[in-house]
Amino acid sequence: MTAVRRPVAGERFAEQHAEIWHTPGPRWFAEGDQIWTVHSDIAMLIGGIRALLLQSLHPVAMRGVSEHSDYRTDPLGRLQRTSRFVTVTTFGTIASAERAIARVRGIHRRVRGMTESGRPYRADDPELLLWVHVAEIDSFLAAHRDFGAAPLDDAGYDRYVAQTRITAERLGVPDPPGSRAELAAVIERFRPQLDRSAGSDEVVDLLFRQPPFSGPQRLGYRLLAAGAVAVLPLWARTLLGLPEHDQPLARSAARTVTRVLRWALAGDTAV
Repeated sequence: MTAVRRPVAGERFAEQHAEIWHTPGPRWFAEGDQIWTVHSDIAMLIGGIRALLLQSLHPVAMRGVSEHSDYRTDPLGRLQRTSRFVTVTTFGTIASAERAIARVRGIHRRVRGMTESGRPYRADDPELLLWVHVAEIDSFLAAHRDFGAAPLDDAGYDRYVAQTRITAERLGVPDPPGSRAELAAVIERFRPQLDRSAGSDEVVDLLFRQPPFSGPQRLGYRLLAAGAVAVLPLWARTLLGLPEHDQPLARSAARTVTRVLRWALAGDTAV
């Protein structure tokens, strides 16, 4: 299933797969941990799209991405790097995870700039790091709850949120949430800072009007993206100018696509 895997994992999938899964050494997490269940599910594709949409609503965070990222010219490359980071820090050895985190922290230290109002920003600002983290984890959780093969119970998702603290703290996130209630409270605290901007409009345009796929891949992607919108909170959909009504057909179509992908990849021995 190269056509499914390559856009997310990249050309070096086999090499990276071997490095992550076959390198001996201690790991932060083990099979059976809730973070394995969530991060190994194909629903992460939907969660990733939702996370980008939600993250784009922070104008300062989006300014940094807009000025210092190649997401416009190489959106798949950005997707692949993010996917690899999550995979390494979840399933790889502690040594590999810490190297990946050190690389990201090094990049963050170099990203600095000014907002349109003249406010300085830096990518390693603890508040910006916290926003990026909670938007990701809330999105991965929401997508898994709706589209995952084996949704967790409330206690399981609380444990998932707590397990994500390990990587977040090492990235410099201050006091990351350890439960669903804490996660919701942090997002609610950020809401007064969130708004639609030129940057968020660019993200919507890229994800929905100019997606980096063609042929059958584009159709499948569009159905997954519609599922991502369906599990965004109403206030986020409203700010982004996306459909505000509930979309049962979008959810149903996204569930069908995830089931098909899950079935196709289950028979692929390279996974």
